[in-house]
Amino acid sequence: MLKNKITLTEEQIDRVVEMAWEDRTPFDAIHVQFGLREQDVIKLMRRAMKPSSFRMWRARVQGRKTKHNRLSEDYVKRFKCSRQKAISNNKISKRK
Repeated sequence: MLKNKITLTEEQIDRVVEMAWEDRTPFDAIHVQFGLREQDVIKLMRRAMKPSSFRMWRARVQGRKTKHNRLSEDYVKRFKCSRQKAISNNKISKRK
């Protein structure tokens, strides 16, 4: 599948695509959760989307500070919004 031979289920691919479209989810978060580097995500998105959708996504994320931790502000050191529900192993935990 990918250069580093990571095999993903359809559900995992859907989640990676969803995370890649989210403005505030950096590529580092995808790497931590799924082991995919930015280039792997780009390849996956190219295969999973229509060409026009892929071009729109690439234009959207190129140079976006929130997608690249090295471009983000120094004080931003989290993968999710502080108001977002806790996520554990890709499953949303219920608040008690």
